Amino acid sequence: MYFLYNLLVISASAIINVLALVNSKLSLFVKGRKETISLLNQSISKEDKVIWIHAASLGEYEQGLPVIEQLKIHHPTHKIVLTFFSPSGYEVKKNSKIADVICYLPMDTKRKVKSFLTDAHPDIAVFIKYEIWPNYLNALKKADTPTYLISALFKDNQIYFKWYGGFMRNALNNFTHFFVQNKKSKSLLNSVGFTNVTIAGDTRFDRVSEIVKSDNELDFMKRFKKDQFCFVAGSTWAEDEKNIIDYINNNTHPIKFVIAPHTIKDNHIQEIIQSINKKVVRYTNLEHGDLENCEVLVIDTIGLLTKIYSYADIAYVGGGFVTGLHNTLEPAVFGVPVVIGPQFDGFAEAEELVQLGGVISIKSNSQFQEVVDKCFNSNDYRSKIGRINTDYIKEKAGATTRIVAELNSVLISNN
Repeated sequence: MYFLYNLLVISASAIINVLALVNSKLSLFVKGRKETISLLNQSISKEDKVIWIHAASLGEYEQGLPVIEQLKIHHPTHKIVLTFFSPSGYEVKKNSKIADVICYLPMDTKRKVKSFLTDAHPDIAVFIKYEIWPNYLNALKKADTPTYLISALFKDNQIYFKWYGGFMRNALNNFTHFFVQNKKSKSLLNSVGFTNVTIAGDTRFDRVSEIVKSDNELDFMKRFKKDQFCFVAGSTWAEDEKNIIDYINNNTHPIKFVIAPHTIKDNHIQEIIQSINKKVVRYTNLEHGDLENCEVLVIDTIGLLTKIYSYADIAYVGGGFVTGLHNTLEPAVFGVPVVIGPQFDGFAEAEELVQLGGVISIKSNSQFQEVVDKCFNSNDYRSKIGRINTDYIKEKAGATTRIVAELNSVLISNN
């Protein structure tokens, strides 16, 4: 089976290299990986103690960030190597100061695995949520490197729990310990013979809890919102924007609207602006717009949404009409009602918050209008829903402390 797996990875690499000639995202994927070894050699010496953290993409990075921050505090003499699999994570965070080296993870071939681990020589390896790479895990086990999977989430339909999933189940044998998000994940691992499992929770709750404590002040948002009711829509897709823009164009309430689309390409931003019949300004054109008197602000850059949510009286999180719901915790932590589309199965926190009533799922334009109107007209209703969200996040926090305690003990014992 290993022969077939290695053949598949090598074949996939060859195909990606060809497709990268005509696909800009895959081009980043290929070119970035060519720099990995040189980035390691520039910053990591043979004498360095190294902590390796791997995240598939930006979402997993956000989950791992609280753990990385704590490890830096507790082990300041260790160097941290942070790897990404996806360009959507690496290209956003490649210039961050959170790690000593930020690079792409080379493909999971035996040759590239050996090269990477020789240069990185980690004292401990931490994978976040889903990342299972058999060759990396085998090599780490052979090198006696403690290896952890954190904020892990397992589901019935995954290959590890199928009769034909023996190869990938064997890959799991290489983990020293699993820190899982919930009882279901632990039960599934137990069902296939794994007892090295701890229910620690999801580190994202710690991440968003820290966001509230941060300085979220934005001068342009203070000027834009003033003392008016503010609706913030984040990570929206075209299907979400249809309902939002229809409401903007037809409602008569004194509401300030912020739209931060998932896609910030100029043609899409122009489509949004042209479809709105009220005074609108885009973020990158603030100096030429009448911000204070505009009713709609379109965010055409990345990195601001989390802080913008702090100004919301009600928030909308996109993706729920296209089976790719974005992060509902970021607005929820600010104690505001959160509205989403109808497709949120598999997003545990959204499922739980919909059941509790802190997140409201809508299926139609009329439902969307009804929810926003109700939140606008009733401070009590809005506050009640917001408290559900903040209480839920407080209850779920603490995963980072549980995980870091174990990692600290291993790192200290290895010194």
